[in-house]
Amino acid sequence: MTDSFVWGGKSKQLYDTLFRVPRQNGLQSIQISGEGGSKELSSWRVRLDPGESVVFRPKDTEAVFVLQEGAGKLQIAEEVWEVARKSVFEQRATALYLPPRLNLTIAAVDRLEGIIVTAPTEEDGSPALIGPEQITVNQRGAANYAREVHDILVSDPFAKRLMIGETFNPAGNWSSYPPHKHDGADGEPRLEEVYHYRVDPPSGFAHQALYTADGESITHMVRDGDAVTIPYGYHPVSAPPGYRLYYLWALVGEHRKLAVFEDPQHSWIAAK
Repeated sequence: MTDSFVWGGKSKQLYDTLFRVPRQNGLQSIQISGEGGSKELSSWRVRLDPGESVVFRPKDTEAVFVLQEGAGKLQIAEEVWEVARKSVFEQRATALYLPPRLNLTIAAVDRLEGIIVTAPTEEDGSPALIGPEQITVNQRGAANYAREVHDILVSDPFAKRLMIGETFNPAGNWSSYPPHKHDGADGEPRLEEVYHYRVDPPSGFAHQALYTADGESITHMVRDGDAVTIPYGYHPVSAPPGYRLYYLWALVGEHRKLAVFEDPQHSWIAAK
């Protein structure tokens, strides 16, 4: 039995875009560049009990750690930050930008969970902590496709290539809607993306569709803790009644510019 439904005859690459990694303590690889159509993005989960710690050692990549719940200390060289977040549904994000060739130590004070996303870059930089007060909150959509989008690192001066944010769907609502894409096929900037999902209550689910204009299509039933890579195509998301949905999104591409191309068949919806 599978949680993915395929339609169309060219969907092998989109079919391999769902990543379901059971939670374990420590530093867990979720998806690595080269998997699921991703060329540059890689993701890890950090899950720690109080008193536990891990060290993340990037090489020629920049990284962003987004705290999703818990409390702990983040350390780079001699600099230490204390961070805490009740949950993704209760507080805005705290995130740390990590430039290439610096080690990050994550130590838990309370049970802690977060996501690390990386992308290659040749540019150096400085570590930066982004707190809840620095998050840009955007209200997007209307009616049953209204949602809240939080920009964490999008137009900041810290990250060189990565763009990071969070989207919150009320129960029963859609997001990434009307459907849009950013694969460069219609003149928009080419960006690949990954989503990391949380569901409230966590026993629930959501649906992630991926499709192209020439008929390639797949729909994943995503659950709490899943990830989906988006190498190309339109990618609308729906939360069923009764379950709030969150997803952390990360993008990288030829240019650090967030721009989308809406599906012309459905763009009339936003124009109403």
